[in-house]
Amino acid sequence: MTDATSRATIRPAEAAHFGALAGDWWDPSGRSAMLHRLNPVRLGFLRAAIDAHWPGADARRPLAGRRALDVGCGAGLLCEPLARLGAAVTGIDAAEENIAAATAHAEATGLAIAYRCGEIGALGLAGFDLVCAMEVIEHVADKPAFLAALCAALAPGGLLLLSTPNRTVASRLLLVEGAERLGMVPRGTHHWDDFITPAELSALLDAAGLAMGQPQGIAWAPHKGLHLSGDLALNYIVTACHDG
Repeated sequence: MTDATSRATIRPAEAAHFGALAGDWWDPSGRSAMLHRLNPVRLGFLRAAIDAHWPGADARRPLAGRRALDVGCGAGLLCEPLARLGAAVTGIDAAEENIAAATAHAEATGLAIAYRCGEIGALGLAGFDLVCAMEVIEHVADKPAFLAALCAALAPGGLLLLSTPNRTVASRLLLVEGAERLGMVPRGTHHWDDFITPAELSALLDAAGLAMGQPQGIAWAPHKGLHLSGDLALNYIVTACHDG
């Protein structure tokens, strides 16, 4: 039987789509502007999760002495804050263009981040205290294999964070039909049928040997913009840890 972690998860068309965005990924008003708005929300959840998982850590550098892996890192929007929180960071992505952009940006800002391009299950990654996969699982070819590979990369006692759109009527109307038609997100970014519900994600994580925490929604309101919420209809973010 084929080991789940060895199965391919990269969709070449998806890698090409996101690689084409590499040139202006760091431009907050460019084609990845929505990610720049989303990143502070994700980081707020991440910091709270880190503080809860490793209480007593240094307040300014709570990841000092720990290894962090960002899967589907793009041009490094999450990797760089993780490095500033003290982690030894590795970022991986399916698109060579993104890895090149991420490497150049990290070097320009003086951050030592290890970037690699390729299939997570083929890179031999293991022993990471923190593993992140933000807005990635909806783009992979094999969700169980992807989660198995994330689990394999996670050290015992480590913390996994995922964020992803929910598969609801609201997400179809606002994230796919609305945001893409209005140019807020590049056309072809989202495929609604590939979105995953919290219940489905929980079952897949359980099968991978991980216990899912309580998800929080990432919602949008005119007076708040993107923010953490109890409403999971559009997008949600969640932690997971080794079961038991």
